[in-house]
Amino acid sequence: MSVENHTRVAEFILLGLTDSPKLQVIFFVFFLMIYTLTIMGNVGMITLIMIDSQLHTPMYFFLTNLSLADIFYSSTITPKMLVDLLSKGKVISFTGCFVQMYVFIALATTECILFGLMAYDRYVAICYPLLYPVIMSRTVCLKMATWAFTAGFLNSVIHTSYISSLSFCDSNVIHHFFCDSPPILKLSCSDTQINETIIFIFAGINTLGTLLIILTSYIYILFSILRLHSVEGRRKAFSTCASHITAVAIFYGTGIITYLCPSSNYSATQGKVLSVFYTMVIPMLNPLNYSLRNEEVKRALKNAVTRKRIFTLI
Repeated sequence: MSVENHTRVAEFILLGLTDSPKLQVIFFVFFLMIYTLTIMGNVGMITLIMIDSQLHTPMYFFLTNLSLADIFYSSTITPKMLVDLLSKGKVISFTGCFVQMYVFIALATTECILFGLMAYDRYVAICYPLLYPVIMSRTVCLKMATWAFTAGFLNSVIHTSYISSLSFCDSNVIHHFFCDSPPILKLSCSDTQINETIIFIFAGINTLGTLLIILTSYIYILFSILRLHSVEGRRKAFSTCASHITAVAIFYGTGIITYLCPSSNYSATQGKVLSVFYTMVIPMLNPLNYSLRNEEVKRALKNAVTRKRIFTLI
């Protein structure tokens, strides 16, 4: 792909979230806190899973991969946005813009697939507990995680290649705080109908496909839970699934509105607000959600704190 052959635009200008200097400072502090919590929470989750042998299960293996994706996913967007909030010139190069888009789409796709794999893991664990160690063996889990990341980056190649090959010959001002495909398509002076169709198809297959896997898995899980005679067994089964359902609802809800609903249904400001949720808020909430709503993680955290206190006393 030759940039010179397809565009006369050498850089883009990101308008960001607001033009107000006061709000920019407030947003900077607020999103810096969110980003700090995101990194600390996900690194903490990965560390906790690594040091506690009782968490060395397929469920927490996929959660480790989700935390890794969240770290890089958030780091692709937030640092640049924080710098822009304190800068007058919110400029990003043509190459930098599409690199950001490529990594963002790749990791967003990977997260969708990981959510689907985590739902399938819960389905096997609850519906086929005796076969669970065989079906979800270490080798199978490694292959699934590798496939999730590979599919994510391959999907992103298609998206980014098609969009970056368009001509950008008029405005270079992106009405967003990062290089996302919908606002960039609006800047092109080429016919974008084919590109929009391709994006819609691939986004639909990825989003709705994985969502179908999740919904199907939880329908079977629900019937299995209702057949349990033990109230404690039902409570434990629901608690292991509640955190995953919460994360899925927020992630897919904002994603579907942004990429699968017509852009005429919401304004650029509403699009930015939705983007804040799935680019910055959700990566922060995931480790909190899985730790606060999960008894096994709470126990592991208590054991880790206890061991640290004993080590300190010694």
